[in-house]
Amino acid sequence: MCGRYVILSPPETMRQAFGYAEQPNFPPRYNVAPTQPVPVVILENGGRHFRLMRWGLIPAWVRDPRQFALLINARAETVLDKPAFKNAMKRRRCLLPADGYYEWHQSEGRKRPVFIRPGHGGLVAFAGLAETWNGPNGEELDTVAIITTVARGDLATLHPRVPVTIAPESHERWLDGNAVDTGEAALLLRAPENGEFVWHEVSVRVNRVANDDEQLTLPISAEQAEAEAVKTPKKPAARKVASAASGNDGQGSLF
Repeated sequence: MCGRYVILSPPETMRQAFGYAEQPNFPPRYNVAPTQPVPVVILENGGRHFRLMRWGLIPAWVRDPRQFALLINARAETVLDKPAFKNAMKRRRCLLPADGYYEWHQSEGRKRPVFIRPGHGGLVAFAGLAETWNGPNGEELDTVAIITTVARGDLATLHPRVPVTIAPESHERWLDGNAVDTGEAALLLRAPENGEFVWHEVSVRVNRVANDDEQLTLPISAEQAEAEAVKTPKKPAARKVASAASGNDGQGSLF
């Protein structure tokens, strides 16, 4: 899964990497979480554009978002068929710039957070799907989900799923829903290669969404990890999770 990630690159670096026309200005974000506005790159009117969208996709056909499970992730294996994602897969594929993400893995009987980043440093592009939800009173909400797939190689030791990253040379093919059909685009939804990402354990402070500072991404020592283990942290509040009957493979869960 992918339930928290990081955006550290300066705005101009991101703009040059993704080639959009806008010149947004924004601070680093060390703990991006679901329901927050996130930077998205999308192809509109023949050009790439920067948009802010709410992380947690709402399909256009949903009547009341309050009664709909939070779709922060979409499974690569089912995006062509699931009603929640297949329209976005045809028409609104997008990219989410990131400098890394967090995952929680089992260590000595406890779940510990790790910060995962590209081995080469710098930005990656998560594959995403976007939808605009139109409310009954004329309101509009742009929403997005990150596509995940089955982990392989070294990343599989941390978690069974990983966010899909799109290589720079494939950005245009992924974004262009008119020139590239869904079948061809689906071929880009692959797990990272062995050794493509590196990671280190970090503080459980990342568990709290309110914490958003550079200390979150720093390696934690064995002594610090032991000290944190003595304190029993409160479990994150449970989110509404989609059931199998709802037809979205439980992709509403946070972790």
